[in-house]
Amino acid sequence: MAIARIKKNDTVICTSGVDAGRTGTVKMVDPKKGVAIVEGLNVHKKAMRRTEKTPGGIIDKEMPIRLCKLMPYDAGKKAGTRVRTVVADGKKSRVSVKSGKAL
Repeated sequence: MAIARIKKNDTVICTSGVDAGRTGTVKMVDPKKGVAIVEGLNVHKKAMRRTEKTPGGIIDKEMPIRLCKLMPYDAGKKAGTRVRTVVADGKKSRVSVKSGKAL
């Protein structure tokens, strides 16, 4: 089972690879495979066949990226941050370790 620190619509920063230091918004997370699709990260060219609905040609497509290469982005500190889970009023919430603000 993969780490549950990253969820859909979170802003994340890539920590390693070609896209290191770039940020994006999470579109989809697959915790069983341990990957996520992030808007603007890990973009590849893909040849698409022409169909009735699409014209076809070469398109840019976001490919899955491993969760271990992503960190939640703290806009206040302008850096990646670790996540701590805090229970308040019987509800769990994710909190940034660096700034202490809820994600």
